[in-house]
Formats: sequence, structure tokens, C-alpha cells
Amino acid sequence: QVQLVESGGGLVQPGGSLRLSCAASGSIFSINNMGWYRQAPGKQRELVASITGGGTTTYAESVRGRFTISRDNAKNTVYLQMNSLKPEDTAVYYCNADGVRVNILKKYPEVWGQGTLVTVSS
Repeated sequence: QVQLVESGGGLVQPGGSLRLSCAASGSIFSINNMGWYRQAPGKQRELVASITGGGTTTYAESVRGRFTISRDNAKNTVYLQMNSLKPEDTAVYYCNADGVRVNILKKYPEVWGQGTLVTVSS
């Protein structure tokens, strides 16, 4: 069984920084894409950033230039460095992994983490 465990959320003042981490546990052979989504109260879940196995990144326009996504394939871990945080970044942040292969026969199409709350407030 594969699980994604997120950490690093919390309360931060506007203009501050946080670093989120998400580690995939279990017997994993490979993971295609990893990414971060967020869901603010009353809003739909949206993509924040994603990264392919080869390191190609995609960002939502609202976070481009402020957030940086990276991954360590050897550790099956993805990170989200968030700088210059704004109150509108307040949300539950979810880690996502797709194409999670555990052996030659079994592949999970998509796995989600449990979410970590980020609150940006003075």
C-alpha cells in the first residue's frame, strides 16, 4: 500500500515563508508526476504546482515566482518552498502522485495525501 505523508504546514505572517514536504511510503518502484494542490474554504481544489519525474515544472499563475516545487526521486519526496506568502494562499494543501508503480504488475493511477493546513495571517 502506498501513502503520501505531508508535513510543514502552519501559521505564518504575510510575507513569510514555509516549506512543505510530502513523502511517499511503501514499496515504490517509480512515480510519474508529483504535485501540490490546495483548497481554500468555499472554493474548489486547484493545482498549485507539479513536477515530472524528469524535473519539468508547472505552476499556477497565482504562485509563479513565489513558490518552487522540487523532488527527490531517491526518497520519493516532493517539496514546495513557499515565499512571499499572502493571505489568499491560506488553504489546505494536498500532495498528489500519479503513476505510482510498486511492481511490474501493479500501478496506482493516483494517490492523495491527507492535507496540511497553511494559514497566512497577521
